[in-house]
Amino acid sequence: MRKYVLLLIAGLLLSSCSSKYSEFVLPQPPGKPVPDHDSYTWEVTRGPVVPRGGGGEWDSSDVLNPSVVRRGKTYYNFYSGFDGKTWHTGLAKSSDGLSWEKQPQPVLSPNPATWEGKYIAANGSAVDDDGEFLYWYQAGSPFQIGLARSSDGIAWKKNDKPVLEVGPRGSWDEGGAADPYVIQVGSYFYLYYTGIDRAHRQRLGVARSKSGEKWEKLQANPILELGNKDSWDGVGLGEPAVWAQDGYYWMLYTGRDNREYRKTGLARSTDGVNWERSGRTALLAGDEAWDSKIMCDPSVEVQKNGDIRVWFGGGNMAKPDEGLNGQIGHAVLKPTAKE
Repeated sequence: MRKYVLLLIAGLLLSSCSSKYSEFVLPQPPGKPVPDHDSYTWEVTRGPVVPRGGGGEWDSSDVLNPSVVRRGKTYYNFYSGFDGKTWHTGLAKSSDGLSWEKQPQPVLSPNPATWEGKYIAANGSAVDDDGEFLYWYQAGSPFQIGLARSSDGIAWKKNDKPVLEVGPRGSWDEGGAADPYVIQVGSYFYLYYTGIDRAHRQRLGVARSKSGEKWEKLQANPILELGNKDSWDGVGLGEPAVWAQDGYYWMLYTGRDNREYRKTGLARSTDGVNWERSGRTALLAGDEAWDSKIMCDPSVEVQKNGDIRVWFGGGNMAKPDEGLNGQIGHAVLKPTAKE
């Protein structure tokens, strides 16, 4: 009898857990896969386009993690700012994506009285959903993903609880769920994110939701594994940015090496779940003083001519998390073909 009860309890637990997981793929991306479209070239704007704040300001230490959304003729950049103690989300606006005007104060800060704690409410991903900004952000300890809503990008209403939690004991994301990047395809939101396991390995996974609040994670996560231990992405993966073009889903992602340098790589997929790297070297590494050691946090916009605008974080201090002298840069990706 006792064995039966234990089995029943185990079954109920499995049943409740399995409702948060499923097997899925994304719809076929538009266009026919172009066999010889295997990479992009970069045209980088010189210097940062969103610099750090001055001494004593809320973003004086680091300005990173841009999430750029276009509403009408205005670009909204929901970015992460660090003052040396706390990460907040700020807002900058622009008419061209290059010259930005910051709001003087952060628009989103951690609430120590809630699950968020007092350290971070940032590293987010914004979507303009029929005139309402939805912003998924990272907070708490361990890191989990919350959701906030706003009509103007300044006044926000947060959900009371995280909408994407860490996984169960022994899972690939039991130690943290972070760095959300959300796209809309058909009737679903798809959330790409960083999962952290008990060995502190950071890899990439995906979840889907019709509401943006109740998510089901892909049972087969993670979708991208670490490179070999001595490679540019052998220590950690993070900060994915995904778009659809020419019959593929494309992903820019951050890789960390054993010196804590970060570079940006490229992968592609026909279903948004099964990914292949485009080459085994980093696609983009900083070549100016300000971004010489860190290139991370991409946010993308697909242009009508096929180019991809990219806003990214850069820094000149090789550290795993903060104090990077982080600033935000801009580049354009142009599709290339095999020779």
